[in-house]
Amino acid sequence: MATGRTHRPATRSRGIPEATVARLPLYLRALTALSERSVPTVSSEELAAAAGVNSAKLRKDFSYLGSYGTRGVGYDVEYLVYQISRELGLTQDWPVVIVGIGNLGAALANYGGFASRGFRVAALIDADPALTGKPVAGIPVQHTDDLEKIIQDNGVSIGVIATPAGAAQQVCDRLVAAGVTSILNFAPTVLNVPEGVDVRKVDLSIELQILAFHEQRKAGEEAAAEAAAVPAAAARAADSADQGPDGDVPAVMPA
Repeated sequence: MATGRTHRPATRSRGIPEATVARLPLYLRALTALSERSVPTVSSEELAAAAGVNSAKLRKDFSYLGSYGTRGVGYDVEYLVYQISRELGLTQDWPVVIVGIGNLGAALANYGGFASRGFRVAALIDADPALTGKPVAGIPVQHTDDLEKIIQDNGVSIGVIATPAGAAQQVCDRLVAAGVTSILNFAPTVLNVPEGVDVRKVDLSIELQILAFHEQRKAGEEAAAEAAAVPAAAARAADSADQGPDGDVPAVMPA
């Protein structure tokens, strides 16, 4: 069985921009949904709408893959699924370790989407001796004392950190020293890694704070609109008071 240590995705050597790489999973998700519905072809406009991008950007992204749709027909769904999966390195098995099996780590371990997307949870690791040996999602938790051996035995190159912030950097250092070269970080802290190690950060609190900003802005805009409406309503009321019962301006009575 192939492992993540034997091959690295070819996107960088092919000169595909990072922004395009970041959109490839969006296209793959939309295409997979079409494939599951047995849709044979899709236009760039339909696929772009499903992925949440504009069609010109989609066509530009696909040009880096050497994939051009047929005018009047569109893109072949199954072929694009294969092409994008190959570029993302998902046509092989990627063993992954999750370090930190609290509520979040356990939820990640139970996530069913890993296997269908080319990832295999090879091990669950935690520093709490009380968790050692206990199964989570059918996988027994192992102690952090064995982290390096676990990485080596399973040929792991991708690690997921779901520890508290205070422990994340130390865990990161040990993962990197053991040979892990890609890290998905859920801990609410910035990790320092050497050259050649990729880190992707998922911070739920930051995402919520960004949403709070937008909610506050929308509330401010609504309040401003309501404040602007009050003088307008008062002006209309004043105009009505100057008119007669039938809406006509009353005639000026002679002195």
